[in-house]
Amino acid sequence: MKKEIKIALVAIAGIVILFFGMNFLKGMSLFSDKNVYYVTFDDVSGLSSSSPILANGYRVGVVKEIQYDYTGKSNIVVRFSLKEEQMQLPVGTTATIASDFMGNVKMHLNLPPTDQRGMGMLSTGDTIRGAANDGLMSRAAEMLPQVEKMLPKLDSILANLNALSSDPALARSLHNAEAITRDLTTSTRQLNALMSNLNQQLPPLMTKADGVLDNAQQLTKNLSSVDLEATMARVDQTIANLQSATAKLSDKNGSMGLLLNDPTLYNRLNETMHSAEQLLNDIREHPRRYINVSVFGRKDK
Repeated sequence: MKKEIKIALVAIAGIVILFFGMNFLKGMSLFSDKNVYYVTFDDVSGLSSSSPILANGYRVGVVKEIQYDYTGKSNIVVRFSLKEEQMQLPVGTTATIASDFMGNVKMHLNLPPTDQRGMGMLSTGDTIRGAANDGLMSRAAEMLPQVEKMLPKLDSILANLNALSSDPALARSLHNAEAITRDLTTSTRQLNALMSNLNQQLPPLMTKADGVLDNAQQLTKNLSSVDLEATMARVDQTIANLQSATAKLSDKNGSMGLLLNDPTLYNRLNETMHSAEQLLNDIREHPRRYINVSVFGRKDK
């Protein structure tokens, strides 16, 4: 008999633990039901008891009960409780239902901004207004007509892509691109080698350039040390002397002027040279006229 009593007690304890555990996993408060509010919806869109309630992304409570309003004043009334008794809802708070692609349905409390909370707080048991469903599934449903309009264009684009991918010109273009890439790689390697050689040759060139600049600076220094006024005075004196000599050569009263300008002297010199030439020719042709040779000695005349 004792054994059956123990089994019954264990079974009852298991049922109690299972009940409390299920409610705990659902997020429902088991011992407190004070901070309760109501919200009215035209469509709950899959909202159920134990669905989480979020405020600014933070879980603040759970849905306790969903009832259909048969009086006709409102379609559906949702009763929910907040897990923190000190949390109060400002006047102007609304609720929306949102669902994700995984089918999870949540209710969001839309609290008014801080600077607009001067109208006080709602009391426990007050009813707030439920807004339209703006979850991800609703947005996806709104996008379906646009997606349907895009499908023919997408089909055309895919057909064009298939035709382009099967075009032999594309393969040739890719082959040419590969050849161009290979040529660019070779050119880059050669350019790197050229830049390396330039980097090696640049220091000697810079040294030579520094030497040229030093020479130029020395030449400039030497030029700056030259007495240009004295040099130009000497040049002017030389030019004056040349002009004086030229004037004397041009003067017919001078000796050099007479030699250069008197045609009579030129003619006489020419005749003298001609007579001398004739004399030399006669001496060559008749030497006995000018040279008297005797074998037995010379007689005095």
